[in-house]
Amino acid sequence: MQKDIHPDYYTVQVHCACGNTFETRSTVEQLRVEICSACHPFFTGKQKLVDTAGRVEKYRRKYQIEQAAE
Repeated sequence: MQKDIHPDYYTVQVHCACGNTFETRSTVEQLRVEICSACHPFFTGKQKLVDTAGRVEKYRRKYQIEQAAE
């Protein structure tokens, strides 16, 4: 490997918009994110379908799918 061509590697605190923070390593000194694993719907299990003009309900009626309890 060539010397002096690689960026510096820092231990950084990642700050999420939800208030969660965690430590990781990165080539940038400061990281701020809008969504993390603590607030992302996929990981929290609170995923909701966005209904645009009744398309979700039309699909559910067509295939006789019941709505999941929230």
